[in-house]
Amino acid sequence: MYKILSPILNTSAAFLCAFWVLTGSICAEETWYTVGPGDVLQISVLQPEEIQSQVTVTMDGAVSFPFIGNVKVRGMTLAEIQQTIQQRLADGYFQYPVVSVAMQESNSKHYFVYGEVNTPGGYPMTENMSILRAISVAGGFTKFGSTSVKILRPREGSSGYEPILVDVRDVMRGTSAGDIAVKSGDVIVVAEGRF
Repeated sequence: MYKILSPILNTSAAFLCAFWVLTGSICAEETWYTVGPGDVLQISVLQPEEIQSQVTVTMDGAVSFPFIGNVKVRGMTLAEIQQTIQQRLADGYFQYPVVSVAMQESNSKHYFVYGEVNTPGGYPMTENMSILRAISVAGGFTKFGSTSVKILRPREGSSGYEPILVDVRDVMRGTSAGDIAVKSGDVIVVAEGRF
């Protein structure tokens, strides 16, 4: 009996492994990111037939996909989008559809680095972005850069910014509370050093 079932079990296991390889990156790496207008997604149906579509999230937070039309995705993670599309396709269109969703371009969430860094400007958010990493992505300090850094964080529910002062020397020495996590919309300003 086991010999008869063995090839079937191996095939099922291989299919599940392939499924988790294809979709596991969504669950493991991108659960932190919620989609917003301007983001570009690659949505693929892998089974029972192959369909691929590159879509841009509209200003009202939706994407359009074959068979099911508009899907509201604003504020959802990639895993949540995958589940939603999979369920809607299973509701009368396909039996047991397997869907994969991947981020192609992150355009909705940015932080900004200005002042005495080598490459000032706006940068797309990535997971676990901290002050040190953000300054590094912006090319590091110029020769005039100070280790006194100010974060201007947008106030929730009101206009203006909340200033947060960070001494990067203390962070590097390990004497501060730790490197501060960057949030979407943060403006990081590196002051000029005083000589």
